[in-house]
Amino acid sequence: MNMQADLVIVGGGLAGFCGALEAALAGFEVVLLEKQHETGGSSVLSGGCLAFAGTDMQREAGIEDSSELLFRDLREVGKYENDESLVRCYVANQLETYAFLKQAGVKFGDTLEASSGQSVPRVHNVDPADMVRLLQARAIATGKVKVLMQTAARRLVVDPATSRVTGVTAESERGELVIEGRAGVLLASGGFCRNAEMVHRYAPQYDNAVFIGGEGNVGDGLRMAQKLGADTRDMAYIKGTFGKHPTDETNHHSCQCVYKGAIAVNQDGKRFVNESISYKLLGDACIAQPYGAAFQILDHRILKSGDNSVRILDFERRLEEGLMIEAQTLEELAALIEVPVDTLIATVAQYNSYVDAGHDPDFGREHLVHEHGALVRIEQGPFYAYPSTAAVFGTYCGLRVDDTLRVIDVFGEILPGLYAAGEVVGGLHGAAYMTGSSLGKAAIFGRVAARSAIATLR
Repeated sequence: MNMQADLVIVGGGLAGFCGALEAALAGFEVVLLEKQHETGGSSVLSGGCLAFAGTDMQREAGIEDSSELLFRDLREVGKYENDESLVRCYVANQLETYAFLKQAGVKFGDTLEASSGQSVPRVHNVDPADMVRLLQARAIATGKVKVLMQTAARRLVVDPATSRVTGVTAESERGELVIEGRAGVLLASGGFCRNAEMVHRYAPQYDNAVFIGGEGNVGDGLRMAQKLGADTRDMAYIKGTFGKHPTDETNHHSCQCVYKGAIAVNQDGKRFVNESISYKLLGDACIAQPYGAAFQILDHRILKSGDNSVRILDFERRLEEGLMIEAQTLEELAALIEVPVDTLIATVAQYNSYVDAGHDPDFGREHLVHEHGALVRIEQGPFYAYPSTAAVFGTYCGLRVDDTLRVIDVFGEILPGLYAAGEVVGGLHGAAYMTGSSLGKAAIFGRVAARSAIATLR
């Protein structure tokens, strides 16, 4: 069975539907393949944070932000290992994509928070499942988008005369399909956190970590492109996210008490890291501790400073769910979490002295998160401990692309007709990660990739 469209998109997450809607609104026909029985992928399992700068929400809240500051933060957090041209692509298209999502009907939460890698509050929070469902409905309503469920792309089709990617072969309950795309193929197929062999190949230190992501995230899009010689970026920087409760199987999201003032201690009751850095780097530090785990230690004031509209900062919900360990004194808390009592008391006292002095000689912590927020003492009972480990929520690496999202091969040449967006793309994050840049790049790069592809048909 053969099908034709202007553009073939592989993957029904945020990147795929942003790309599909972008192409459809421009009048082009799209066939989108989703191999699972429902759409959403890893997008719907995320914390629902998107990183935008200079928005109307920020202005109304009196927050000064800009594309320039966003660019600087992304580069700094990525330790300049990220692709500068790709970061500029993100920044150049981020405000337009924010407006695109609002126009499509996406609702953002009322509050803004600062989180990993952000110098100012720029977490624009959404319900990710609602967002993907909405964009899917908007795309289908154009009459230009056909979604094929439980249809798995298997190989990219290449025209032998031009070496151009012209479509995909796929499998479904109806049998094998060949789907041709006049503008080519956009891979929005996610990462590979569900492929243990691939994770071990690139990040063996996370063999025993918790893995959370879309069931279909096994790297098939990445491998299809690699079959054609596609290059990759950031494969050495696969990292877990700090803050996942080690035993909770119902709440998939990390909890970032450290970004409101908590400290992280290991089983010996000692700090081991600058808690304000990217939670990807915190994940590396945590996984290296005894048992690959730690505790976030906080007091009642820090607990109350959380934000129940932002999943990673919803501390009181974790307390209500029984995930927080509570005690009236630090001595009692140390006994409950089985760390040396004298050590934990000394650790907190020393940290409080650093807060008072405005200098942390041990780890260099100066802010709550990145370059934002004044440190606070841990002193007002009750006191709490949140058991935490590093969970691999996404692989944050993948195909090398140019600033129009065309896939590049190992010789630095364009693979004509092949585009990529979302988690399958490498090069944006570099060595670490800013909160909101994963969903952000899915939405932004999905649109940019679709525009690049359909431009070849004009």
